[in-house]
Amino acid sequence: MSVIKTESIKVVVADDHDLLRDGVIAALSRFEDMEILAGGRSGEEAVELVREHQPDVVVMDLLMPGIGGVEAIRIVTSESASRVLALTSFVDSDLVRQALGAGAVSYLLKNVDAEDLADAIRRTARGGSALAPEATMALTKPQTSDALAELTERELEVANLIALGRSNSDIAHEMSLSIFTVKNHVSQILGKLKVRSRTQVATIILREENSSHRGM
Repeated sequence: MSVIKTESIKVVVADDHDLLRDGVIAALSRFEDMEILAGGRSGEEAVELVREHQPDVVVMDLLMPGIGGVEAIRIVTSESASRVLALTSFVDSDLVRQALGAGAVSYLLKNVDAEDLADAIRRTARGGSALAPEATMALTKPQTSDALAELTERELEVANLIALGRSNSDIAHEMSLSIFTVKNHVSQILGKLKVRSRTQVATIILREENSSHRGM
């Protein structure tokens, strides 16, 4: 009786840490149904490798130099039929949402063992998905409440004034603070909320207020 050999799953691995990338490649190469096409060190390299090889699955680190993993996922999924499995050390809820929102269908942590990673790649290639339990838990958390809880009472007061459209000078005047102190508060707020602009701060504050009203 002849044995029908199934077609191997073509994989590209992208991670800026050589030791980790090479380790993943070596681990996956042990499986007969995995064909590792190439490895990349950045988001840009990942995109170019996908364009060149058209793999079935891309194993993508998220925090890499250049455009980074999330933007690379967005480009890869918009340009090709390749499916993306995000493999990272981080399980921050915002990062999970960003990766899945960009088009990743699977999200695993780097402490996964080789057998489970290979199984997740198989599921991803077949059109399914695989989520680390920690990623699933992160997705169930409120998107803004946890972040706002990190703010001090004074920072929250500044954030609310930002949401009202106040400038740094206005905030300094209303709170009897120096411009330097206000700028420091704003910098801390941006960092804790993991955003880059005052507009994003305002959006989070307003979203939280709307959520609170709905819960009343």
